[in-house]
Amino acid sequence: MPAPHPSVVLHDLTFSWPDGATPIAGVSGAFSRGRTGLVGLNGAGKSTLLRLVAGRLRPTSGSISVSGVADYLPQRLTLDTDATVADLLGVRDVVDAVRAITDGTAPEAELAALFDVVGDGWDVEERALAELAGTGLPAGDGVLDRPVGTLSGGEAMLVAVTGVRLRGADVALLDEPTNNLDGDARERLHELVRTWRGALVVVSHDRQLLELVDETAELRTGSLTTYGGTYAQYEEHLAAQQEAARAALRDAEQILRREKRERIKAEERIAHSERRGRKDVVERRYVKAAINDRRNSAEKSQAARRGQAAGKEADARAAVEAAELSVRDDDRIVVDLPDPDVPAGRRLAVLRGTDGREVVLAGPERVALTGPNGVGKTTLLERLVGMAPVGADVGTGAVAETLTDRVGYLPQRLDVLDDDQTVLDAVRVGAPDVAPGELRNRLARFLVRGDQVGRPVATLSGGERFRVTLARLLLSDPPAQLLVLDEPTNNLDIASTDQLVQALAAYRGALLVVSHDRAFLDRLGLDAELVLAADGTLTERRS
Repeated sequence: MPAPHPSVVLHDLTFSWPDGATPIAGVSGAFSRGRTGLVGLNGAGKSTLLRLVAGRLRPTSGSISVSGVADYLPQRLTLDTDATVADLLGVRDVVDAVRAITDGTAPEAELAALFDVVGDGWDVEERALAELAGTGLPAGDGVLDRPVGTLSGGEAMLVAVTGVRLRGADVALLDEPTNNLDGDARERLHELVRTWRGALVVVSHDRQLLELVDETAELRTGSLTTYGGTYAQYEEHLAAQQEAARAALRDAEQILRREKRERIKAEERIAHSERRGRKDVVERRYVKAAINDRRNSAEKSQAARRGQAAGKEADARAAVEAAELSVRDDDRIVVDLPDPDVPAGRRLAVLRGTDGREVVLAGPERVALTGPNGVGKTTLLERLVGMAPVGADVGTGAVAETLTDRVGYLPQRLDVLDDDQTVLDAVRVGAPDVAPGELRNRLARFLVRGDQVGRPVATLSGGERFRVTLARLLLSDPPAQLLVLDEPTNNLDIASTDQLVQALAAYRGALLVVSHDRAFLDRLGLDAELVLAADGTLTERRS
């Protein structure tokens, strides 16, 4: 049975920005007609690739073939405060045209144009309300005219994704749709993806969402690799593939070492033969003609042996180089952090709900603060670390205070670094007494090395900025006894999230983290979860 035609085909695709940066270089590949999860490191060009497929950007060279019409939803929605739900769904013009025709308010001269706008969309309002209801969103009378400003951020994203489904493009392109969504909104968006009809390409670092796809595609160093399975299955496949590649590399290196030894032995035999020939000449053991014949014969034989030995070594070296190309050498953060001296039972922070109930964070505990969007989790953290503006409305009445002055804070937005400082100076803010050389060595463990250390913070990529911010937080001297992290995995690729988990695994102090990323929280080994409700009450759940 022939394979179905792909929805998108890329042929030698290249795209360069005006400044010469080339995030996409010579990429070829295809996406299926099902659901595809597109993954890759930060800066690999995933968002750029979606914009190219959607026609928002034009390739520098190469070609893109799309089977039908592509519809694109960017990472960050640009919301007009005067826009309505119908605008966000992308059906405002059709809705208005249907209403104008059916209620008889359309001028005769405009009817033909309005009929063209409607096309086959006479039931657009009914379909829109049905789609909204299917995602658990408000779907009553007048909801299409409801201002977008009255929706929460999660609701707005769900409406936007619902609009992509409603418009029914042949190929849907979603860029990080679960960013900043709370648990309930994520579950509803996951259901949208699970029941998606038609071709879908979704860029995401959400492991739960990536278990709902039919195919995983990885964009990496100028190549697009596709695998017929979920991301977890792709990880297993990749792990097995890499183990085989490392074994092949070890075998190739062993053969190279053997061929080197054989070449050296051959050179020693040749040298011995040459010394013997010179001795025969000195001792005149043979007549001159015989000596010349023996020399010529020996030289030819030695040249052949040298060539054969050198050829085998060259072949073995080429095999090693080929094997090295198949082995990924992605660096990982390796952190050996100083002990922040947090004894068991040491009280570090107190959070108090509106009902007067106190929750104490003590000892090296790992605690998650969760709850729906909009209940005030970020403001509560800002109050805890003393960064909330005076008079800021928490929105819930919950309060918090620290009982230690050694607190490290990682906000949602990585804007705590001074763009004008060098990386080294920015990190030294938290460790002013550590010698620059020692700080460079510690930064190297966060994959910040060489020239990067002297670069201005403003020139860092998103992934580099994250690692530098994390380094300043974890390398502070004296070390923080309490780390407070607000949505640390937002906009991080899967590899960076893995690196964050590795870094936190080495931290021996207390941890308080806000996150809607359940897979991330599950990997932290939590001792407790605090749930903040809209009325400001805190519910503690112990593991």
